[in-house]
Amino acid sequence: MTQFNELFPGWRPKVERCSEIITPAQVNRLAATLDEPALDYGEGDRLPPLWHWIFAIKPVPHSGLGEDGHPRRGGFLPPVTLPRRLFAGMKTDFLHSLAIGLEAERESEVIDITKKSGASGDLLFVRLRNSIRQQGNLCVVDEQEIVYRDKGEPVVLPDVKPFAEPVANSWTKELIVDAEMLFRFSAVTFNSHRIHYDRTYAATGEGYPALVVHAPLVAMLLLQLLRKNSEKHIRRFEYRALAPLFDGQPVRLSAAAEGVDTISMQAQRSDGEIAARANCVMFG
Repeated sequence: MTQFNELFPGWRPKVERCSEIITPAQVNRLAATLDEPALDYGEGDRLPPLWHWIFAIKPVPHSGLGEDGHPRRGGFLPPVTLPRRLFAGMKTDFLHSLAIGLEAERESEVIDITKKSGASGDLLFVRLRNSIRQQGNLCVVDEQEIVYRDKGEPVVLPDVKPFAEPVANSWTKELIVDAEMLFRFSAVTFNSHRIHYDRTYAATGEGYPALVVHAPLVAMLLLQLLRKNSEKHIRRFEYRALAPLFDGQPVRLSAAAEGVDTISMQAQRSDGEIAARANCVMFG
């Protein structure tokens, strides 16, 4: 861990708080974005795991955005000068189910900053903790890791190849995430990072060959696959992004039991590379 004042003199982490009623209308918009078969979530229903990401988001005025579409650095997040921002991973504990129709309160803070050097240059890892409460109960503890890095060389679009036969006794789903899904997900999560909807900026600003699929979207799609095939409740979900996914390219999602209550999951690109790995602990 690097002390905050060593890297960013004068900047100190702040606690950010925001609250919002979990409305059925907003939940059903996310359900439509994820192509759920039924759009009939109502008050009193349980909010599916990870869907808390669309609520209690601190609004930033348009004038407060940087060139990449994210809020300018130096406020809640540190004044990082490295240009490229990536969602590296997360760990979420589900302590109690969030109920649709009730207010949820989010408390967010930066809890760690670590500087590393790799083959691609300097890397800065920023770890956030989000705590979500409802009716005084701590329901979700969500730790996310963001990595900042140099722009580096332009990224090459993966080759499209047939997927190998799926692993026996696994659940799988193949899909193509298109620009429409990315746009809707950006809208419902109030995420204005331009790599997800601005093809020109993605190419010239950050060196991507196509629109980049949101890592949180991949995480939600993995849990959607799991919820479709298991009625057990999710206690903990851990996710690690390994390689970018792009719009218009095939993706295979898969999940397989590792034990009685443990599920391993992954998202695989069309060139065979694993784009994300995840583990889930279940109960009930």
